Amino acid sequence: MEDEVDRLVAAWRRERPDLDVEPLEVLSRVSRLARHLDRARRLAFAEHQLEPWEFDVLTSLRRAGAPYQLSPGQLLTQTLVTSGTMTNRIDRLAKKGLVERLPDPTDRRGVLVRLTAEGRDRADEALAGLLAQERAILGELSHAQRGELAGLLRQLTAPFDNIPG
Repeated sequence: MEDEVDRLVAAWRRERPDLDVEPLEVLSRVSRLARHLDRARRLAFAEHQLEPWEFDVLTSLRRAGAPYQLSPGQLLTQTLVTSGTMTNRIDRLAKKGLVERLPDPTDRRGVLVRLTAEGRDRADEALAGLLAQERAILGELSHAQRGELAGLLRQLTAPFDNIPG
C-alpha cells in the first residue's frame, strides 16, 4: 500500500539523489499523523464545548486525583506554557465555572486551582470522546503493533521530555 509520503520521498530521490531522504519516511508520516490527530482531538473536545488548551488544564487537574487541585506552578510544568498564559487560562476556566481558586493552606501567598464538579464531568466526557477518536485512528494496528509503535515513539520523544528547564 502506497501513501502520500511514499510519493513525496520518491520525488525527492528523483530530484535530489545526492541527499539521504530516509528521515522523511518516518518523520513526514509522524507529522501527517499529528495533523490528523489534532483534527480528531479538536472534534472530540468541541463536542464537549472545550478548546484543546482547556482540556489540557482540566485533565491535568483530573489526573492529580482527589481533591483534583494543583498549584499554578504545577500546572505550568504539566502544560508547558508561561505563567502569564496560565494565569489567563485559569481566569477563563474559573469564569466558566470549570475550576476555582483556593488559598494554599501551606503558603499564605499561594493559591491552588481546583477542578469543580462540572469541570471534572466535562474532562471525563471529553477524555472518553478523545479515546474513541484515537482508537479509530489506531484501528488498523494489532495490540502488539500498538505496543511496538508506542515503544519506538517513546525512544524518540524521551530525550525531549527529559531536557532540564
